[in-house]
Amino acid sequence: MSLQSPHALLSATAAQTQAPELPRRAGLGLKHEHFHEVLDTRPDIGFFEVHAENYMVAGGPFHHYLGLIREHYPLSLHGVGLSIGGEGPLDGEHLARLATLIERYQPHVFSEHLAWSSHGLAYLNDLLPLAYDDETLTRVCAHVDQVQETLKRRMLLENPSTYLQFQCSTLKETYFISEVIRRTGCGLLLDVNNLYVSCVNHQQNPLDYINGLPLHAVGEIHLAGFAEDIDSLGDRLLIDDHGAPVDNDVWLLYQQVLARVGPVATLIERDNRVPAFSVLHAEARQAERYLREAGA
Repeated sequence: MSLQSPHALLSATAAQTQAPELPRRAGLGLKHEHFHEVLDTRPDIGFFEVHAENYMVAGGPFHHYLGLIREHYPLSLHGVGLSIGGEGPLDGEHLARLATLIERYQPHVFSEHLAWSSHGLAYLNDLLPLAYDDETLTRVCAHVDQVQETLKRRMLLENPSTYLQFQCSTLKETYFISEVIRRTGCGLLLDVNNLYVSCVNHQQNPLDYINGLPLHAVGEIHLAGFAEDIDSLGDRLLIDDHGAPVDNDVWLLYQQVLARVGPVATLIERDNRVPAFSVLHAEARQAERYLREAGA
């Protein structure tokens, strides 16, 4: 196993200085459709999470309402545009805006995806997969180090949902994630839906995948729904669209994760076909029941 560089060791040490942990409860992605209801009713929710890129402006109604809601609830900030796995350098402007946003709201957690979404000056509105090899590993670790040093806090890295794999990959995804966490000191955002989607698409065992991860580093869990299709070979194809309730198989996998790690802050994600707040709140309460059982 490769050794950590002095630079990586310094980064890992600095990354341990971080905001308080999220409460070990269920949270919801905060949607603008629900701003008024949240403020009017103050629902019993563990925390809210927002996408950082929706708030990278100086003012406006989104900031107005998030500021009011932040006074009453812990906040998780989730990035979708840093392109941690990109071949080129990180966008310094984007990273600076992110640092400003974190300074403004002091979220309990910041997380990003193990994916890439930019090439040169082009930004692609998607989270694309990586080739898992030593060169990519070195680059991703350098990017994570840069983010943590700039933000002066530990970040969480989310496992991806994928639909294809590179033939040139020489490392298993779980090993790749484990090494990034070991070398940089970052944490793991364990997306159970992503895990299930990828394992079904690539005909892998989800429990083997879970057992290959550094579960001690899990700082948050995501749950979401998926769409289903058939690929060109007639096999089952799952699409991580965040547009449906959490699937029963994902709930079962979530319970098995909790049996290994204990209660961890858990987010219900819904980004498409967003239902009434009461529907999402019911899913959050279901997650809370599993969290209480894991704590007991």
